[in-house]
Amino acid sequence: MTTTHLVPPGGHGRPAVPSAAAAALARCVAVEPAKFAADHWGRSPLLSRAAELSNPAGFRDLLSPADADELLSRRGLRTPFLRVAKDGQLVPAARWTGGGGAGAEIGDQVLDEQILALYADGATLVLQGLHRIWPALVDFARDLGLALAQPLQVNAYLTPAGSQGFATHYDTHDVFVLQVDGRKHWRIHPPVLPDPLEKQPWGGRADEIAATAEGRPALDVVLQPGDALYLPRGWLHSAQAQEASSLHLTVGIRALTRYALVEELLALAAEDPRLRAGLPFGLDVADPDAIEPELTETVEALRDWLLRADPASLAARLRARAWPAARPAPIRPLAQAAALAALGPDSRVAVRAGLRWQLAPTGDGRVALRLFDRTVTLPGTCEPALRAVLSGDVTRVGDLPGLDDDADRLVLARRLLKEAVLTPA
Repeated sequence: MTTTHLVPPGGHGRPAVPSAAAAALARCVAVEPAKFAADHWGRSPLLSRAAELSNPAGFRDLLSPADADELLSRRGLRTPFLRVAKDGQLVPAARWTGGGGAGAEIGDQVLDEQILALYADGATLVLQGLHRIWPALVDFARDLGLALAQPLQVNAYLTPAGSQGFATHYDTHDVFVLQVDGRKHWRIHPPVLPDPLEKQPWGGRADEIAATAEGRPALDVVLQPGDALYLPRGWLHSAQAQEASSLHLTVGIRALTRYALVEELLALAAEDPRLRAGLPFGLDVADPDAIEPELTETVEALRDWLLRADPASLAARLRARAWPAARPAPIRPLAQAAALAALGPDSRVAVRAGLRWQLAPTGDGRVALRLFDRTVTLPGTCEPALRAVLSGDVTRVGDLPGLDDDADRLVLARRLLKEAVLTPA
């Protein structure tokens, strides 16, 4: 039997949503999760005012203006963790990056003097990938990602008073906008291309977008500190800071689409000999009449193959595509190594938060533990202990079931700690 879970596990083969994950979603939407999923997810924008959210302190705990200054001045920030935009155009990185002085001569580090000059002249600063480098957002993105069952990215936009960083455009992924500081005026228009894919950016439709933006907006609102806005992919938007500078977070939701299934099915279709066959000798591929019989035969072969497609093979490809996009909680290598050295039967361990795992027999008396970046193979006798500790049913090393003695339990626990599957509880 194969078991797949996010941690901690839930019923009916689905992971439960931890309380921290539910709380993260409640900070972003002012409706119940079921209503959000039914009425807004992928369908329509949702404005949630600060007074309606379970978020009385706003979002400054995630990233404040002082935190942004810390990143821009004292953390050795490098590209691509920062973009700078002015008058709707990106400012070349060469204008605001350089070496960091003795011992830090790498040439793409952010120069705070140049950033000051650009920001004071009206440029918008975009701090990117904060879900990887700022602790509060690392945790928040993991929790919200668990609630949505989707990988996330987090950027911050710092806009001077009265400025607008980007012209009206759309994103190819859903977003939450979380207003941290200042006020920002948002104008939202319906899509010109519903549900665009990543390969369908807005730049190729700039004229149509500009024309649509001249019309009456579907939503015309000023976000205040603590307000949140959900936008499905494709919805047009522009935003302008008001009488003071503005800081907001944009949480991008990198969800897979049905087209992703199509892409992976086509990759698997290479297994079919009929679909690998070459085209006839001398075929003029520019002639529609010449191509027509080949198209008919190819469509027939593809249809036949799709009817026999193996869901397990498709799931394996989707796992390899989706799991690495949502990293589990960070571990502390030094503390983890110390726990390894001090491990005993009374030690308590827990599954690494946010870890995706899949456990399945290999058919040769062993069991495979599939993780987001590798597969760990262990003796089949370890399966009961693995299931117990991965599900959270057992936390004390000496209580791991199915193994002969504490020595075997310690060997397994050390292996899982070293593989960063478990952490000290």
